[in-house]
Order: sequence, then structure tokens, then C-alpha cells
Amino acid sequence: MRTSDGRDHRGTPGTTAQTVIRAARIHTGSGTVLQHGFVLVDGGVIVAVEGAGTPPPEDVETVDLGEVTLLPGLIDAHVHLAFDATGDVMTPMLELEDDALLDLMHTHAQLHLDAGVTTVRDLGDRRFGSLVLRDRYRSDPASGPELLASGPPLTRRKGHCWFLGGEADTIDELHAAVSERAERECDVVKVMATGGVITPGFLPHQSQYGPAELTAIVTTAHHHRLPTVAHAHGAQGIRDSVAAGVRSIEHCTFLDATGVSPDWDAVARMIDAGIFASVTGASLPGLELPPVLQARAEQVRVNVQRMHTAGARIVCTSDAGVGPHKPHGVLPHGVVDAARVGFSNVEALASVTTVAAAACGLAGRKGAITAGHDADLLAVQGNPLETIGDIHRTAAVFRRGLRVR
Repeated sequence: MRTSDGRDHRGTPGTTAQTVIRAARIHTGSGTVLQHGFVLVDGGVIVAVEGAGTPPPEDVETVDLGEVTLLPGLIDAHVHLAFDATGDVMTPMLELEDDALLDLMHTHAQLHLDAGVTTVRDLGDRRFGSLVLRDRYRSDPASGPELLASGPPLTRRKGHCWFLGGEADTIDELHAAVSERAERECDVVKVMATGGVITPGFLPHQSQYGPAELTAIVTTAHHHRLPTVAHAHGAQGIRDSVAAGVRSIEHCTFLDATGVSPDWDAVARMIDAGIFASVTGASLPGLELPPVLQARAEQVRVNVQRMHTAGARIVCTSDAGVGPHKPHGVLPHGVVDAARVGFSNVEALASVTTVAAAACGLAGRKGAITAGHDADLLAVQGNPLETIGDIHRTAAVFRRGLRVR
């Protein structure tokens, strides 16, 4: 069986032959809900989606999930599989042997899959370890989520996350670093346009690269047909990244030295250019912050709501691994939080399915339950279109038609 893009899926390792998956409700990803329908899967790919009144084919293996809502598998477009959220982030990067780190990353990937996250985009590993996992999961889809990888992010010497190995200062060094990622067949180029929290040196609001460096990165990546995403907290870093033409702004918090100062002209330019805002807000509830940081976090939430209302293409992501409040598999909490800041339930789900797929360049293959897409599916008890918290009530997870939970 060959899909419209010419990919031959019959006989792909780790995929099923024809299977019918039945559910009380099927949310296709566009807001359409089919009652008492089924999804027909062949070789790991969806070939038909039908509602009540259309009988499934006979003599085909059937999985009847009963009173559940079937959703597209979730997509977390910003994770760090190498980061251990339960402890010190930096030390394992400096001390663990490659095999041990790879085992840790695999363990973290399983946590995402168990939560219904069937696609993850790793935006910062050590020594390109995520490429090893990516290729393993592609040859055996049941063994892990679909994985996109940036390799070590580009950063200044002793800049944000320097310990991952992506240090580059000059334009020549940046050209070479981007070309190396293309040669290694990375899926995306990640640049730390500003500083961050988990390493000293550049503060979150301070720019690490200027317009010339960011333009050189994006231009070189475009030459290699790779998208660029920019970690950017400060307004200047966001402005410069937008002007350079990145695909998405990661975090997009508009932090300054003392608080939050959104630049709505920059947001308007993002909207006009179709640049995604990957807001890494998914975290465990109940985190207690000092009053100053709590006020800053609340302002960021208000800004996300206003950006959404203005028409920004917002992707709900997690930054999983950076701390105890962001364990791997935390993305469903971000879906619930998106609904709290003004997203409708359909929009909140779209931010981790259809919109996230577009941000990752996977719109023709992931993020919806429709013919020609991979059969990456999440079934939950209840109906998150009515009660968004039902996104936590996982009943089953399928990876290319294979049930993995």
C-alpha cells in the first residue's frame, strides 16, 4: 500500500497488517467528532476513518476500545531526552558514558510514549545521541516515539547549555556547525539566541547572537533544507530571530532584567511571517515560586493569552527534563493549562496535534486522524473536548498502529 506521498508502508518493520480500531468517539483533529466509528490501519498508516453507519471490513483484526475518545497522538515539540528532571542536569552530561546516557534517554522517551506523546522533538542533546534513538525508533516504531532531533544546540562559548557541545562564536564556526548537522542528517537546527536559566553566563534576557550571526545560521540551514528554531527569552533576541526567518521561537517569554516586557510589534511580525511560538509552559501543577518569579510567570501566561487572541501560531510544549516540575511525559498538563488561559478545548488539543505537526514540518503525516497519516493514536476515557482534564485518563496508545499501552 502506497500513500499519496509515494511512501511504501507495507512490510515496514514493526508495523501491523490491516487492523480496525473502534471507539465511541473519534476526534479527527479538526474539531470533527465521529460517533461510534472506526479507524482502518494498513501497514502502520491510516487508510480510512468512518463514523456510525459504515460497517468495518470483514475478516480484519479488530481492537474495540469501547467508551473512549480516540485522538491523534500528542506531539511535544520541545524536549531534552538527555536531561534527568529528577536531579542535576549538567553533571550527567559531563560524566555519563555514551551508552549509559543513551539508556537514560530511551527511558525518558518511554515516559513520553506512556503519556500519549507519540512524537517528540529533541532540541538539545549531547554528541548527537538522539540521532541513534531516532533511527532505532524508525526501524522499530513500537520501541519509542517518532523522534526529531537537533543535536547539540548552537551556543556561545560558555553560553547557555555549553556543556552539550554546540559552542560556536564566529560566523565561520556557525557555518561549519550548521553544515555538520546537515551532514549528520539532523532534522532541525537549534540556536540559543539568548541566555537561559540552567547555566551561568548570559542571562535569559541577554542576546548571545546578533542579527548577522542569526541570519548566517538560518541562511546556511536553508541551503541544507533544514529549518531553524531559536531559544529566545529577551525581546531583542526574539526580534532578531524573527528578522532572520526562524521557523519558531522557543519560550518566547519577553523577559527583561526585572520582569516581562512584551514587544507586540515583534509578535505582529511573527504572525505575519507565520512563525510559531513554542511556549514551553507544560509543567506539573502546584509549583511554588517566590513572589517575584510567580508574578513574572503570571505575566507570561497573560501574554500567551493575548498572543493567542491576536492569531499567533502557538504550540504547547514542555521543555521536559529541565527540572522536577517538568518530568518527561508532562505535556498533557500543558494542554489543560492552555485551556485555562483562554484556548478552547479544541484549540488546546490542536496546539499539541495539528499545530505542533505543522511546526515540526510533519503536517502531512502527523497530528490528525485522517487517511494517509501515521496511525499514531491516543485513546482516553471520557471526552476532553468537553472536559479537558480527561486528557490525563489514558486508555491506550498506538504507535503506527501497534498498541504500546
